[in-house]
Amino acid sequence: MTADTVNCVRAAPGRAAAVMTTVPATPPEVSVTPLRLGEVGYADPVATPSFLPVVLRNGVVVEDPLGAVLGLLKGPWHFDVSDPSRPASFGEADLRLANRGGARISAAEIAAVLERRHAIERALRAIALDASLAGGANSVPWLPLRQLFDAFAGLRGIGFAKMTKTLHPKRPALIPLLDSVVRKYLEDDDPGAQALFGERALELVRGYERDLDRNGPALRAVRQELARRNIGLTAVRILDLLIFSAAAAA
Repeated sequence: MTADTVNCVRAAPGRAAAVMTTVPATPPEVSVTPLRLGEVGYADPVATPSFLPVVLRNGVVVEDPLGAVLGLLKGPWHFDVSDPSRPASFGEADLRLANRGGARISAAEIAAVLERRHAIERALRAIALDASLAGGANSVPWLPLRQLFDAFAGLRGIGFAKMTKTLHPKRPALIPLLDSVVRKYLEDDDPGAQALFGERALELVRGYERDLDRNGPALRAVRQELARRNIGLTAVRILDLLIFSAAAAA
């Protein structure tokens, strides 16, 4: 490796490196966060403190988690949060908000989901607005979360991605985005298509929670630095962005 080469995402000991990126050499007294992950790239010109690496599955280690997150936030990766004054309500506005985040829920699918509105709101009322996966497995409201997922079962065209893109803004510290990239990442926790919809979603979230717990200190440090920059992201969303960054680098 030359002095101009920076390892942004590396493999754990005994594994091949996940990605190498070459950037212009910088003076040793200046910390610059270079990033080049697939087609997503961003070099933060602001000097930043060093952070603990985030250890993902399959031996992948994100050496610069802050840089990775900042890079993706320069693209279309920000999700709005629902109106906190309506934490237990659910309506068409929530589905439209999900579409602004790329959910692509059709008018017919919106109508079908709204027929389940009362069941969805009943489950939301049982889940505190600040419920979080980052507080440990024993603090997670698993039963009402399962009931919330069950409310979306059997809806034509509504899978895990559309459901969680709709529900993540309602409980951003609790519900990860279970899109195809994250489901692939969590495949060892996936009970498969033979499982009930709500059960399968819940097991994927349980697996996600274990990864959050394993990386707790690193994710908290990134979240605190983002907050210092007036960027409000939950640990759940930060891990989601890091999983995507690693997938893009593969």
